[in-house]
Amino acid sequence: MKLRRIQDLDMDGKNVLLRLDLNVPMHGNEISDDTRIQAALPTIKYVAERAKRFAICSHLGRPKDEADLKYSLEPIGARLAEVLDKEVVFFSEYASRPTKPVLDQMTANQFMLLENLRFHAGEKANDVEFSRKLAAGFDCYVDDAFGTVHRAHASVVGVTQNFEPAQRAAGFLIQRETEVLAKLLKSPQAPVTVVMGGAKVSDKISVILKLLDVCNNLLIGGAMAYTFLKFKGVSVGNSRVESDSFGLVESIYAQAEKRNVRIMLPSDHIAASEFSESSPAIAVVEQDIPPGLMGLDIGPKTVDEFSRVISASGTVFWNGPMGVFEWENFSKGSCGIAKAMADSTAETIIGGGDSVSAVNQVGLADKMSHISTGGGAALEFLEGKVLPGLRVLAY
Repeated sequence: MKLRRIQDLDMDGKNVLLRLDLNVPMHGNEISDDTRIQAALPTIKYVAERAKRFAICSHLGRPKDEADLKYSLEPIGARLAEVLDKEVVFFSEYASRPTKPVLDQMTANQFMLLENLRFHAGEKANDVEFSRKLAAGFDCYVDDAFGTVHRAHASVVGVTQNFEPAQRAAGFLIQRETEVLAKLLKSPQAPVTVVMGGAKVSDKISVILKLLDVCNNLLIGGAMAYTFLKFKGVSVGNSRVESDSFGLVESIYAQAEKRNVRIMLPSDHIAASEFSESSPAIAVVEQDIPPGLMGLDIGPKTVDEFSRVISASGTVFWNGPMGVFEWENFSKGSCGIAKAMADSTAETIIGGGDSVSAVNQVGLADKMSHISTGGGAALEFLEGKVLPGLRVLAY
């Protein structure tokens, strides 16, 4: 799929609507991780230098289709104003009154930020009238919110129907994301290692099967590892297991055998007697987990084994933490994988979501070749799905 690019868009003297993914982690009114803001800056600055005026729109969190100040974008606007050295014009009434009169009064040193899109039911419903109101007053549309292109929402899909094809384009982030992920599927540097973690096999079965076509090694950690171990007859104590996913695990092993892919599971664990942040970490030096304990992280032996495979790889793709990395006692596995990837000479791709947080937690983001800003979108892209937000930007 060939996308229309922002570089090909004529923005001279035009008003531009810019859809970004500014859904950043917040603690109260404080931004705790501005990775997505930093990732959007090249596109914002490119538009700011060329457009007459521009407005940014985004969602934040999961408000219930109505205004909830806990999810207001005002703190995001303040951070953007700081990093862009411009004044923010915060506009929350775009669904009830025209945007253009406000745009017309703006100076060259100002930009507009629309309040949280998900304060309106029309956003997730891809409502035609809400889409029209979003587009009103703008001559061009640029989407750089890769994290939302798998959603057929008004600001991603519906709004584009109010612009001619030549007036809508993909920003630099979407271009980069699609190029990196397409290369992973079509022409990765071998050997290729996929590190897969997280909770559920059922959530990732499609992408795992797709990646088995291109990878040489599949390293499995996180809660899903206990489902694999249980399937193999290993004792997993009280660890989380998806017993109804054994058929999926069997299909993964069958495909791996057919493609000669090595699957590696944890050989030791960091466990606890209960699922609690305050639970003491208990080292389990064998693969079997005793009754009464649950695995909450991969152990140091497993980190070493996985790290050796990563160091010998040409390409490494990681999606999903190795344990409950948010809790210090159970974070060492994810941190160890992040360090192994940072030390590797391979092309290293972080597939969004909690893996990004784990890399940021140990300060190694700048050591990775590419960090995806959209976990769900990245996985669906790798599954081979045609994403609705990309389809509307394609030639």
